[in-house]
Amino acid sequence: MYRDNTKVIQIGNKVIGGGNQVLIQSMTNTKTEDVEATVAQIKELEAAGCDIIRCAVPTMEAALALKEIKKQISIPLVADIHFDYRLAIAAIENGADKIRINPGNIGSEERVRAVVEAAKERNIPIRVGVNSGSLEKPLVEKYGGVTAEGIVESALDKVRTIEEMGYDNLVISIKSSNVLMAVQAHELIAKKTKYPLHVGITESGTIISGNIKSSIGLGIILNQGIGDTIRVSLTGNPVEEVKSAKLILRTLGLRKAGVEVVSCPTCGRTQIDLIGLANQVENMVQKYDLDIKVAVMGCVVNGPGEAKEADIGIAGGKGVGMLIKKGEVVKTLPEDQLLATLEEELKNWDKN
Repeated sequence: MYRDNTKVIQIGNKVIGGGNQVLIQSMTNTKTEDVEATVAQIKELEAAGCDIIRCAVPTMEAALALKEIKKQISIPLVADIHFDYRLAIAAIENGADKIRINPGNIGSEERVRAVVEAAKERNIPIRVGVNSGSLEKPLVEKYGGVTAEGIVESALDKVRTIEEMGYDNLVISIKSSNVLMAVQAHELIAKKTKYPLHVGITESGTIISGNIKSSIGLGIILNQGIGDTIRVSLTGNPVEEVKSAKLILRTLGLRKAGVEVVSCPTCGRTQIDLIGLANQVENMVQKYDLDIKVAVMGCVVNGPGEAKEADIGIAGGKGVGMLIKKGEVVKTLPEDQLLATLEEELKNWDKN
């Protein structure tokens, strides 16, 4: 697979490429200049399972704030820079573990070189990012519009520019809000380079539309063995991005750890607030690093049978419910004790 043969890149205390685990990224939506708020959000994201965090650096104050942010977090920090090469250099000098730039909007060759030299001095990886929305006019004209071929050519041109400056500590990112165009672009670039790829569907939308588009796009790309690190881009709380990324990776068999929750659709037999209960369970299990499947079922008629493939489950009835293990009912209890009983089981899972 492509993923097994990509160049290994060190990002802070993490590595990507070379068949290493696909890592999850997200991006803060706080003002980076606000150190306290940014650190709080990063810690929340890390607790949810984020491996690498990216922060926008639109001002010199934000670049300088990275130094203090770095002191208070334990996951690698990527500085996201557009237009001003001085911000990229300042971010590197203040402890960024990686920088994200589009050399095309940084400016002259001299300015790009200055950023590359700063990164080279500290051996900081550069993520070369190209989005379909910022494709250069000559390439749009060459291909008769925005195309996967144009996106790939743009990215590889920028990579070549940095390589010619004597640096190859690089990660490539090619993104599009068009899912099938993004898939095609990754299939094309995987045949042309061995640099690790950061994969995502950009501007994918809100929680519902963004999750669907990201799941389809990332699912197709990752299942072909392409992609070394991912971000699910959603218009919403970035914690939701991490939850979705974990689920995508687990569904594809690329991550084992983490509780998988399965739940039945509601029907006329449902006599409990199944939707509310399933959401509570899904939120509750996030804190348990267990490789198990938990079932949440809406009725006692089909609950035990449908939960056979789960390690543990709960099923609701009228005022009562059941605790189920491997399809066998082990306890009947009041409905309002279902969630607490399930959590107690998870707390003591290793003792079972």
